[in-house]
Amino acid sequence: MLRWSVHGTFWALLATALTDVLGEGRSAEAAGGVLLGVLYGVGQLLEGAPPHFAGAARPVLGRVWLGLVTACWAVLAVAAVPFVWTAFPLVFAYLRLLPLWAGTFGVTVLTSAAIMAAEWHAAELSAALVVGPAAGTAMVTLLALAYQALSAESIRPPAG
Repeated sequence: MLRWSVHGTFWALLATALTDVLGEGRSAEAAGGVLLGVLYGVGQLLEGAPPHFAGAARPVLGRVWLGLVTACWAVLAVAAVPFVWTAFPLVFAYLRLLPLWAGTFGVTVLTSAAIMAAEWHAAELSAALVVGPAAGTAMVTLLALAYQALSAESIRPPAG
């Protein structure tokens, strides 16, 4: 359920961003947003594929996918502020696809990039532009780690 909530959040944020840039007549940014959606959708398809699909290459494919989605997001975040916020559902992907230390580092870099992009578009730094994304990312990170712990607990054989 949490995974679908994350995906739903991404799609809602992307739809909002696309609506905003299309309303401003920014077709290049909209095309980039569609590309981001296609890349994200490919990740969802790979996630739902049977385990034998891609075999041992699955972790590598996930990391390549994460790199492509992040690169596309970074370009869009600089191009149009509505795309900045689509980064937050990616926090789950970082924490799920990477070892904890790398995922945590990636989340920190992603959050910092989102704050810098929002600040750049606003042309000034405000407490809200720092505290809001940082607090949101902290909450999402805690939820992702709790989900992982509960998931690991549910597959562990009963003691005794």
